[in-house]
Amino acid sequence: MALCKWYGYPDLFITITCNPRWPEVIRVLLDKTIKPEDRPDILCRIFKMKLDSLIKDIKEKSLFGKIQAVVYTIEFQKRGLPHAHICVFMHPDSKLPTPDHIDRVISAEIPDPREDPELYLLVREFMIHGPCGDLNKKSPCMLKDKCSKNFPKKFRERTSTDADGFPLYRRRRDGPTIFKCGADIDTRFIVPYNKYFLKKYQAHINVEWCNKGNAIKYLFKYINKGPDRTTLKLQPCDENDQPLKSIDEIKDYYDCRYVSACEASWRIYAFDVHHRYPSVARLPFHMPGQQNVIFGEEDDIDDVIETASVSSSMFESWMKCNEMYQQAKDLTYVQFPSKFVWHGKDRCWKPRKHGVSIGRIHTVSPALGEPYFLRVLLNKVKGPTRFEDIRTVNGHEHGTFRDACYALGLLDDDNEYIDAIKEASHHGTGHFLRNLFATMLVCSALSRPDHVWNQSWKTLSDGILYQRQHNPNTQGSSINEDELKNLTLLEIEKILILNNSSLKNFDSMPYPQYDDLLFSENVLINEERSYDKDIMAKDFEDMFVKLTDEQKNIYNQIMTAVHNKEGGVFFIYGYGGTGKTFLWNTLSASIRSKGKIVLNVASSGIASLLLPGGRTAHSRFRIPINITEDSICRMKPNSDAAKLFKETSLIIWDEAPMTNKHCFEALDRSVNDLLGKKNSKASNQSFFGGKVVVFGGDFRQILPVVPGGTDEDIVNSSLCSSFIWSKCKVLKLTRNMRLTTGDNLADIDSIREFAEWLLQLGEGRLGGKNDGHADIEIPDDLLIKDSANPFQQLIDFVYPHMIENFKDPYYWKERAILAPTNEIVYEINSNLLSIIPGEEHEYLSSDSICKSDDVEENAATNIYSPDFLNGLQFSGLPSHRLVLKIGSPVMLLRNLDQKNGLCNGTRLQIVALGKRIIEAEVISGSNIGFRTFIPRISMSPSDKSIPFKFNRRQFPISVCFGMTINKSQGQSLSRVGLYLKNPCFSHGQLYVALSRVKSRDGLKLLILDEDGKVTNKTSNVVYKSVFSSL
Repeated sequence: MALCKWYGYPDLFITITCNPRWPEVIRVLLDKTIKPEDRPDILCRIFKMKLDSLIKDIKEKSLFGKIQAVVYTIEFQKRGLPHAHICVFMHPDSKLPTPDHIDRVISAEIPDPREDPELYLLVREFMIHGPCGDLNKKSPCMLKDKCSKNFPKKFRERTSTDADGFPLYRRRRDGPTIFKCGADIDTRFIVPYNKYFLKKYQAHINVEWCNKGNAIKYLFKYINKGPDRTTLKLQPCDENDQPLKSIDEIKDYYDCRYVSACEASWRIYAFDVHHRYPSVARLPFHMPGQQNVIFGEEDDIDDVIETASVSSSMFESWMKCNEMYQQAKDLTYVQFPSKFVWHGKDRCWKPRKHGVSIGRIHTVSPALGEPYFLRVLLNKVKGPTRFEDIRTVNGHEHGTFRDACYALGLLDDDNEYIDAIKEASHHGTGHFLRNLFATMLVCSALSRPDHVWNQSWKTLSDGILYQRQHNPNTQGSSINEDELKNLTLLEIEKILILNNSSLKNFDSMPYPQYDDLLFSENVLINEERSYDKDIMAKDFEDMFVKLTDEQKNIYNQIMTAVHNKEGGVFFIYGYGGTGKTFLWNTLSASIRSKGKIVLNVASSGIASLLLPGGRTAHSRFRIPINITEDSICRMKPNSDAAKLFKETSLIIWDEAPMTNKHCFEALDRSVNDLLGKKNSKASNQSFFGGKVVVFGGDFRQILPVVPGGTDEDIVNSSLCSSFIWSKCKVLKLTRNMRLTTGDNLADIDSIREFAEWLLQLGEGRLGGKNDGHADIEIPDDLLIKDSANPFQQLIDFVYPHMIENFKDPYYWKERAILAPTNEIVYEINSNLLSIIPGEEHEYLSSDSICKSDDVEENAATNIYSPDFLNGLQFSGLPSHRLVLKIGSPVMLLRNLDQKNGLCNGTRLQIVALGKRIIEAEVISGSNIGFRTFIPRISMSPSDKSIPFKFNRRQFPISVCFGMTINKSQGQSLSRVGLYLKNPCFSHGQLYVALSRVKSRDGLKLLILDEDGKVTNKTSNVVYKSVFSSL
């Protein structure tokens, strides 16, 4: 786990088994009459040489690319032959992120005997499983009529991974076969292998891709299995070999370890059973004056205390070394072995001259208190020279190590929220403070909401007395403390209701007494009917006259369905700039001008901000995050949400193609249940309870994310593969209304040409035949050309004169650098953050295993320690170490206050950085200029690839000079730089990135090939089958 903390998950899992018929073995035994298995010494020595050569190929020859670490364990089969289990940790530049990369190093198919007869024969001899199953029911792997190794595998046209992180390799149906054991064997029985290794080592060498967190538990348990064991009963006998009566049953039984001849030879030769590169140094620590002391019974205590091992422990010598060497001051204790070596004889640390090692601090239980908090700090504090330095934070020495952990934000403690409210009160009004408290409640940040309320209610009530004194109806009246508390709770309840929550949802919180009509009726319905009809009618008149003929035709069809109450499902298909959002606004104004209800939702937070009264679909309909085909929305019958649906005339769902089809089906089931309708899948009843539902979007854009899914899996997860699609009427918008910045014919022609090029790219009509992936050339005028520093050119294009303008919020409003992956985005953001002036503020998260998870307590403490959890990175989750500067742009990673435009994907600019609170101003969406306080909240990754659940308490933001292409969908920008250090890997990514701009002049691409050189070609991924139903 120390290796995982430093290098992430292992990437490759390799198993090599000794081949007793290697030419070297046969040659030695050629003139002898013994079999290879009768000479385990020879087998072990040759296997060790082959293994060393294989490790050298991996480490030094970089067969798979650059590597960071290698671990292997030797195991001995029942028949005695040795084999090795190897885990390989790849360098970030040599990862295997896509199926194409995996296919280059791993094959699970039978080679063509005409093209590579040698490889064909080797696969036939070493890499066939069984056969088993229907071909051989008596195979040793068969258990209850099934193969225990899950063979035969399924045919697959492309490589992918399953939900548990295990690979599903390409096994094409029309490949060659092998006749063996009286049957034709196809690719379903092939054990994955590497072609080079198989040819060179001519043995069973299984190579597996394993870069998934869920595989860690299995792999590390597998390579560290204990020896084979047996329990024997020794029965004493008399002279006639007759068993004697047992006298002592305990002594008659022995727990024995089975050692084969090969294992005995291996250990006689003192070959390594476990190998790690780099080595892991165990780092002890202790409280002041509590180092371990080892002495004999007869030793004099004074002499013992004066020994070097007591007077200068490894831990205390580290602090002394920090005084002597400047480079030591930049290292934590766990980083220290990478630059220094412990010399036990001299009892001191010395600078490392060669090699590398990583550190692992001894684990302690949280129940020990101060030693545990000391261990937490040792993973963070750099260069201390005494114990007091370890508990000093920002120049202030704390009394205990626990207090220092709290000051660094490394603990889950509700007191930080009390401090946050106090801190925000210095420059925030009572209304903002109540919004802050409501955010803490909605995000489930508080473990004891009542405690925070009792400690902070006076601060939260700020401004309420002032409002009463200036209200003609309450002017001059006095109120007591309980009445002030009640009024404060009423204000908080109003905020919660606007965010689909209530104080009733928090058992420990008091609920206000009220006479207000607002609380006696359905607040959700009241909110949707609160629009001024006259204003809506005026807005509708202004927009209706601007509709194109296409838009008017669609408008009329939808409004006819709404007017006739006949239900219906529509899909408005149009690329970016064809006026879908304008059509949504026109429909909304028309319906609201009549006092009726329209629910505007979008698949992403940023897209929902473009809709009047918009919400994310997941929050409005309470759709589960981890959706399945049987999921339902979390709405109860007769609830306010159910009553809202009954009163709704129209539902508009924008950016629908990027949402999994199970979300739409869950809503359909739930609405039918709430409204008492039959299941639409099993009958001819209308969908969605007879309501009119309008979906919108562009199937050229990004489709639903299916972790490890194939092209077919992704297409099958989209709306057009749902049973709902058969009743969905597709209406198309084709006229581009976005790219209209040209004032003359030349500009208009250029815009038209660019729009047509985008459509060809989005539909896979560029780059010749496109079977899902195609290489295309980008026009020269859109490229950043090769130069001394092309990346700086990209920065200067997107952010010209950045240092002079970085404090201006409008400067950041419509600019961004886009990239395909989070790793590249992190690199971009770190680079640009270092450029803008100002002091860096570091915020560390508090990470812990969820108490509700079924991980054993010892495992949670010893394996998934805080320092290991700190190193985990997941999409949609902030980093453990968050570095910010005042003026820098950031992006929200959670929905905090949708009513005020604070959604997942909202961009803000940092205004103030406090200890427990961050103040920021919105710079995107419909609420630009709105200022808010952001607290730390607890977040859990939705990624199923890890074998446990954990919480990260951190500010829900990330630096946002750059963002992923997926996050940019739904946004319109004036200047975009696309940084393709790695190519796009999913359907629609390249199209989405290039279509964010309002004009061709606002777009530049920096494309790098596999060698890091600037090029004009990149990969375009388009799954054409998604268009077949349109």
